[in-house]
Amino acid sequence: MEIERNDYLRQLILRKNNGMIKVITGIRRCGKSFLLFNIFKKYLMEIEVNEDHIIEIALDGIENEELRNPKTCYQYVKTAIEDKEIYYLLLDEIQFMPRFEEVLNSLLRMDNIDIYVTGSNSRFLSSDIITEFRGRGDEIRVYPLSFAEFYSVYDGEYEDAWNDYMIYGGLPQVAGFQTERQKAEYLKNIFTNVYLKDVVERNGIQSSDGLNTLVDILASAIGAPTNPARISNTFASERRISYTNKTISKHIDYLEEAFLISKSNRYDIKGRKYIGANLKYYFTDLGLRNARLNFRQQEPTHIMENIVYNELLIRGYNVDTGLIDVYGKNQEGKRVHKQLEVDFVVNQGSQRYYVQVAYDMASKEKQAQEFYSLRNIPDSFKKIVITGGTAKPWRNEEGFVIMGMRYFLLNADSLEF
Repeated sequence: MEIERNDYLRQLILRKNNGMIKVITGIRRCGKSFLLFNIFKKYLMEIEVNEDHIIEIALDGIENEELRNPKTCYQYVKTAIEDKEIYYLLLDEIQFMPRFEEVLNSLLRMDNIDIYVTGSNSRFLSSDIITEFRGRGDEIRVYPLSFAEFYSVYDGEYEDAWNDYMIYGGLPQVAGFQTERQKAEYLKNIFTNVYLKDVVERNGIQSSDGLNTLVDILASAIGAPTNPARISNTFASERRISYTNKTISKHIDYLEEAFLISKSNRYDIKGRKYIGANLKYYFTDLGLRNARLNFRQQEPTHIMENIVYNELLIRGYNVDTGLIDVYGKNQEGKRVHKQLEVDFVVNQGSQRYYVQVAYDMASKEKQAQEFYSLRNIPDSFKKIVITGGTAKPWRNEEGFVIMGMRYFLLNADSLEF
């Protein structure tokens, strides 16, 4: 089964021969290597690039262990370049090579090499490539399968695909398994033995007990405002464990750097400023999140919210959580203050959308709850409510767009309705 990842291929094609290092980042096992060594290589050969002008090095493979040495790798690449034609260097899992930035910097001095590298940790991108190359690193972020990608190869009806995606997520390997047992065991195994092991070893964590508990807390609270102080109090009161704010904050950073989780900053819509406290965290892949909790906490509302958040990131939007301060009077006539939340403030260039996610909008009470926040936004950008189900988009009398999850996920320009 080969899953087409045309959006990422287009991004690579647009950047071809631009004189920059194309840095393909994302969580491990999300398909970066397949994108580079299969999909992109196939494209290069279709445009008649000779195969001997494509240099492939997978640094996580034991067969290339000696090429993790920076000088050996540099010499290997230099020797492979035998003429003045363009060579394409495909380097997989670059973080396995110490001093890799020096190797890439040296290779950049060659006129006839186009460089593509993958990495499974964002630290190397921010601290090395951006610093060392001063804008000559060009990032392409790869995510697990979007629902549209997943559905394109799913052998079944939409409802079954949706239920599978909510539970087992979008890692490409999981999409190829036939049984629920295979999917569950695979996800549990790689969470512990690949993702968490990688975080512990890479960051020199002496004891993983606190990290494991932190992951459980974050998995249980997707989409809920939280902060290190609140988590530290939970450790102290419920687990009788001392886990300082500083350590928690550092460990959350490690999980973000490994692309396991993403944070949504809180944005004051009226005040037009960011609020540092009580961030929201979402899992990059819900199958991993659910496996961590032994598939026990299957709350459709929070899972839907996580899926919408990931889909917006896949489409290239910047996504925050919106806050609106509202003042009014209670029944006694006293002035009261409420802080309303908009699930997502979605930006891309000059475009902005306000998005609410609601699993069920059947009752008038639920409609009033979802619309109340949108009514109090003091600008005219489009306001959208995404609901569960398959409803096509429509506008209510206030101009709010309401659409079902199916339409949102399967139409790349759904926010433009």
